[in-house]
Amino acid sequence: MICKTCGDATSPAFNECRRCNTPLGQPAVTPGVPTHPLRRLGTAAAIAVGAASLLYLPSGLFPVFGVQLARAAAERGDRDLLLGAVAAEVLLTLLHLSAFLTAAVLLIIWTWRARKNLEAFPGALPTLNSGWAIAGWLVPLANFVVPARVIANVARDSLWRRATPALVGLWWAAWLTFSVGDRILLRLENQRYDRLTPWPRSDTEFATYIRYYQDSLGPRLIPTVACLVAGASLIVLIRRITAAQQDRLAKTTPIGGLAPDAPYAAPRSAPGHPAATAGSMPT
Repeated sequence: MICKTCGDATSPAFNECRRCNTPLGQPAVTPGVPTHPLRRLGTAAAIAVGAASLLYLPSGLFPVFGVQLARAAAERGDRDLLLGAVAAEVLLTLLHLSAFLTAAVLLIIWTWRARKNLEAFPGALPTLNSGWAIAGWLVPLANFVVPARVIANVARDSLWRRATPALVGLWWAAWLTFSVGDRILLRLENQRYDRLTPWPRSDTEFATYIRYYQDSLGPRLIPTVACLVAGASLIVLIRRITAAQQDRLAKTTPIGGLAPDAPYAAPRSAPGHPAATAGSMPT
């Protein structure tokens, strides 16, 4: 017997395919169960995640430019350059935030659709209700665990893995490092910035701004690298899961029971059908 999901030969000694866990004799997709296409949404989500990750770079590495602006301000005695540095960093942060929110919305919708599709895959074993694909990102404290569990479940049942792919763990560890580290550093930097002289006049006071940016660069490298790792690994996961589910959805058997390559039967109301030419009404 050949598995209708992965095409491997199966043995009657087992109740399910040893590769993809589809029960013997079951179709790749359960007829009549709603499914959701992922290809376009997956592409959009991957692009948005990549854009958000790259747009964090100018913000995360801004101290490199901040040092140069602070030195130029000290040499010229121009305090407006320091205000320009603050304005530039705020602008870069807003650009990243807008891309981040776009990516978050697309990722949540993609995750929900991918999780709902599991309900149509014989042999899949969803561990959490599909509602957690959305609520898991929004509920405080739960958002430290639930999204990873949902993605792990989707990855296992979409990629035919008995264990969670290591890429899921890498993505989630990098994401937590970025999200938690960025918040902590932001709070610490705000406290340090508040201690600076608002309107520096002497070389000593200008030098405090130079040291502020110099001391900020090292700690910012941690969330910056984590952001890139999380973004890259998530893009790979989105692409792999999307491709695997789309391949499986392509094997959907129509509710009438015809195989995808079976001859087409014209509906009763179609032109040329004997019932249509006899003037019968469609049912």
